[in-house]
Amino acid sequence: MAKRKNIIAGFDIGGAHLKVARVENGKVVGATTIGAPLWQGLHSLDTAFKQAASVYADAELCAFTMTGELSEAFSSREAGVASLLRYIAERFPAAKKCVYTTRSGLVTVERAASVPAEVASANWHATATLVGRLAGGALFVDMGSTTTDIIAVNSGTVVNEGFTDAERLGTGELVYAGFVRSFPFAFTSRAPVNGRFTPLMNEYFATMADVHRILGVLQEKDDQHRTADNKEKSLPASITRLARIVGRDAGDLSESEWRHIAEWFSEQQLRDLHDASFLVSLRVAKDAPVVGAGIGRWQIARLAERLRRRFIDLAEIIPATDAARIAASDAAPAAAVALLASSLFGDE
Repeated sequence: MAKRKNIIAGFDIGGAHLKVARVENGKVVGATTIGAPLWQGLHSLDTAFKQAASVYADAELCAFTMTGELSEAFSSREAGVASLLRYIAERFPAAKKCVYTTRSGLVTVERAASVPAEVASANWHATATLVGRLAGGALFVDMGSTTTDIIAVNSGTVVNEGFTDAERLGTGELVYAGFVRSFPFAFTSRAPVNGRFTPLMNEYFATMADVHRILGVLQEKDDQHRTADNKEKSLPASITRLARIVGRDAGDLSESEWRHIAEWFSEQQLRDLHDASFLVSLRVAKDAPVVGAGIGRWQIARLAERLRRRFIDLAEIIPATDAARIAASDAAPAAAVALLASSLFGDE
């Protein structure tokens, strides 16, 4: 008799992306990240789920986490959690389902509905819990398109100080610094142009995707939303957008000079992450590594160097097939809830 595959699907429903991972017999065999601008309505999720269908097809168990509840589509986080839980129940009516909570781990959808504060933006806790099982102790950093989570893990246990977004913003465990969607002027009020500092135009002229495209470190698959000017995603177009922030046109400076300015913005973002990491790193051992996940791992590796800590890509240690490792690290919360669910329910 053929061995049962124990197929578990993990989902991270974000405000801008849907992340999905497929686990078979305790290993991630596939993962994907799909743009889903939830602020436009739940129909954006319908499209994303359809695109990801091959990843979660025939799953015996579906495990969910979310950050999408904070979207402008909902009047409050509690309302957002309730709405997304209803959506899950309606979209997967026959499937066995569980939802991740910060204080109780994986629970039923019904139980999750009664503890919305534990469901809201709990994805960081799921991934940090997995890192604890894989690495023991670490400063875990997950940098996505919009935010960065910085979590202390000691002896396999998550030792966070904050639970809610508001609490975590104050502890340094949540930084609104994303590799793609953040605005460059979020990290500085000036930039060096022609040997002197120029105040910035605080308009939505460019994003950090433009900065990292100019630096040559952006994977185009990671930039899934429209540009600030609705123009193409190319090096010349990114320079044009960045130039507007400092009141210039692209032709005013050379490409190398624009790269120098892009380096400044990326450096300012890194300094914000460094400041927050100083707060959180006090709770981990001096020799604990930085374990990095998410599309901003290039920036996390630089952070680890600043902190004088060894850098480990989650892709190197996560239980996954070689073909799925990078995608699993990019979609770390989805992979984490699937793996956690697999360890709990995979042998049923």
